[in-house]
Amino acid sequence: MIIILTPEATENDLQDLVGNLKDRGYGVHISKGVEKTIVGAIGAPDEDKAVIAEQIESFRYVERVVPILKPYKLVGRDFHPDKTVINVNGVEIGGEKIVVMAGPCCVENEDQTMETAMAVKAAGASILRGGAFKPSTSPYGFQGLGEDGLKILARAREATGLPIITEVMDARDVGLVASYTDILQIGARNMANFSLLREVGETRKPVMLKRGLSSTIEEWLQAAEYIAGRGNYEIMLCERGIRTFETFTRNTFDISAIPAINGISHLPVVADPSHGTGKWSLVSAVSRAAIAAGADALIVEVHPHPEKALKDGAQSLRPDKFQLLMNGIGAIAKAVGRTV
Repeated sequence: MIIILTPEATENDLQDLVGNLKDRGYGVHISKGVEKTIVGAIGAPDEDKAVIAEQIESFRYVERVVPILKPYKLVGRDFHPDKTVINVNGVEIGGEKIVVMAGPCCVENEDQTMETAMAVKAAGASILRGGAFKPSTSPYGFQGLGEDGLKILARAREATGLPIITEVMDARDVGLVASYTDILQIGARNMANFSLLREVGETRKPVMLKRGLSSTIEEWLQAAEYIAGRGNYEIMLCERGIRTFETFTRNTFDISAIPAINGISHLPVVADPSHGTGKWSLVSAVSRAAIAAGADALIVEVHPHPEKALKDGAQSLRPDKFQLLMNGIGAIAKAVGRTV
């Protein structure tokens, strides 16, 4: 349930309420909005909620108590009506500006990563993406350079000033990856890896959670709830296409998921047109559609030589094509009241 405080409530009132709820054994989460302070009480048995709500509403600084019936609570609009804006080293995700993350699917070597990083920065990208640990459907596929790849990404950040995002695949590696990256990425295959979600929830590092290959929107939000439940609210939700009967594209990019999430969650939405289509020729068009639908950011794969890429060359843009994408999204952003 959520407890909405009166505008006159003080910090001492808030702490008094928090203490009361913790004494009852509930998890407590605080959301301070522009106009309202909301306290989420997690763990109250359904049969007790009516009695508890009546008791809590008797407090002079409580405006009202509202039960949350949805299976996701902390990531929903009921708990946090205002849009969440995540600040990553000065780059705001969820604000007026459309943020573009770009780079290679995986870090292959230093020259490839540096060349790509310089190119995407010159084109206007704000964040550098690159995989140091890579999930492969085949156990014989390229698995990434591991910590050596993280070190290359860190040097690329130093050279360009771009924050970096990279994937963490194993709960045992969260500390290592978090020590290098600015955003932790949870891939589609790990959306339901609850041990990993809990572990990244213990960090205070921004997290980008990709939608699972066959996951519903509700399941996706519940996965985000695992992270938020551990106290990390800096979560972005990435639509990257879902598995359907269609075989022309790698996945089916669910454009409707973007406005749907914006309506029921306060978390920023990222669109991944590269994995969503699997075809470089479709990436720019789907990027424009995602911005029109309300995406806060794009994450795009760029490689200087896609024909030599160790992974995902077919969906990677060459730097000149990426520049054309950046040139083309400005008008769409302006039309929906955003900037690039």
